[in-house]
Amino acid sequence: MKPRSLRVRLLLSATAAIFVALAFAWFVMTKLFERHIERRVHADLAREGMQLAANLSIGPRGEPRLSREPGDVRFSEPASGMYWQVTTSAGDLRSRSLWDQSLAATQLPRKPEWNTRFPQGPFEEQLLLIEREVKPDRDGPEVLIQVATENKSLQEARREFGAELAMFLVLLWAILSGAAWTQVALGLKPLARIREQVNDLKRSSRERVSDAPAREIEPLVRAINELADAREVDLARARRRAANLAHALKTPLAAIAAQGRRVREAGATDAADGLDRSIAAASAAVDRELARSRAAEIRAAATEVSAAVLPAAESVVGVVERAEFVAKLVFEVEVPPDLFVPVAAEDLLELMGALVENAARYARRRVLIFGDRTAEGRTMSVEDDGPGIEPTQMSAVFERGARLDESGGGHGLGLAIAKDLAEATGAEICLARSKLGGLKVAVLWRN
Repeated sequence: MKPRSLRVRLLLSATAAIFVALAFAWFVMTKLFERHIERRVHADLAREGMQLAANLSIGPRGEPRLSREPGDVRFSEPASGMYWQVTTSAGDLRSRSLWDQSLAATQLPRKPEWNTRFPQGPFEEQLLLIEREVKPDRDGPEVLIQVATENKSLQEARREFGAELAMFLVLLWAILSGAAWTQVALGLKPLARIREQVNDLKRSSRERVSDAPAREIEPLVRAINELADAREVDLARARRRAANLAHALKTPLAAIAAQGRRVREAGATDAADGLDRSIAAASAAVDRELARSRAAEIRAAATEVSAAVLPAAESVVGVVERAEFVAKLVFEVEVPPDLFVPVAAEDLLELMGALVENAARYARRRVLIFGDRTAEGRTMSVEDDGPGIEPTQMSAVFERGARLDESGGGHGLGLAIAKDLAEATGAEICLARSKLGGLKVAVLWRN
C-alpha cells in the first residue's frame, strides 16, 4: 500500500534511488580497484619476467641457463608466494620458493605480450600467473618464462577495500538522504503556503490564492482560483434568491396576520391562534434567511470600517423601549464614548438589536449594555437579570430555533442571528452568567 503522504513518497523514492546508485557505485569501484591492483601486479611480474629474459641463455644441450637470478628475496623463501620458472624441452630452472613444486605449463598462442591466467598453483594456492615464450637465440629453442604470485593477498586487499568503501558509502547515503529530506522540504514549502491560503479561502470567500511561487504550481493555483470564483458566484446567486424570497414573503405574511386579527375579532379564537402560530413559524424562517443574507453581505464587504458603540447602543435602546413585550425595564448603557469596533454602523445596529431584544424578552427589571477596550481587544456585552441559562445548556441556544423557555415570546432566533452577525464581522461570541443574575452575551473583536 502506497503511503498517502507526498513527502514520505518522495523521501522513500529518493533514499531508495540513492541506495541503488551507491550500491552500483560500490560494485563498480571494487571492480575498478581489483583491475587496478591486477594491472599493478601484472606490471611488477612482467618486470621480473623481463629480467629473467635478459639474463637467459641456452646451454649446448638446449637446457636454459641464467647468468643472474631476480633479486627479490621472496623468490628465495620456500612457499613465499612469489615464484618463477623457465622451461625448455630439455629442462627447466625454478625459483627456490617453489621448493619441490613446479608451475604447470599451458599451450600458449604466439603473441608478443604476456599472457595472464589464474591457475591453482603449488602449496594449494591460487596464483596470478603471467607467461610468455621467448627465443634467446635465433636458431635456438623457445623458452617458456613464467612468473607468478599468490592471489590471496589480492583478494584480501579487495575485501578490505570493499568493506571500507561500504562504510564510507553508508555514511554518504545517510548524508545524501538528509540532503534529500531538505530538498523535499524546500520543494514542498510552496505547497504549504498554498495550503494556508486555501484555509484563508475557506474562512472568507474574498480571499484568493496569490501568484504561484513555482511555475509547476501555476495550473493548480489557477484551478483553485477559478473554482473559488465559481463558488462565490453561485453563493451570491443563491443568497440573492433567498433574500428576494424572504422579502417577497414579508407582505403576504403581514396580510395574513391582518386577516388573523379579523378572524379573532369575529370570535374564532381557536382558528386565530392556529393562524398566529403558522404566521410566527413562517416569519421566523423569513427572519432567519434575512439574517443569513445580511451576514453574507458583511463577509463579502472588503472595506475597512469602524463604528462607535455608544450611539448604536442608545439608538437600539430607544427602539426596544417602545416594543410591546417591554414593560418597565431599566436599560443601563456603560460604554465609553471613544470605543469603536471594526464593524459598519448598520451592521453594529443589527447585531446589538438582536442582543438587546433577546435580553429584554427575558429580563425582569434591568438590562445592562457594557463596552470596554482590553488587552485582548474590544468587547461589547449585553446582560440581563432574568432566569439565565445553565452552563450545560449554553451551547444549545445558538442552534436554529432553540428555545430553553417555551413559555416566552419570539421564535428562538435572537442569539442564533446574533452569532451569525458577530462571526460575519470577525468577532467571537460567548455566553456566561451575568453579575445581574441572568445571561451575559459578550462579543470580542481581537486586536
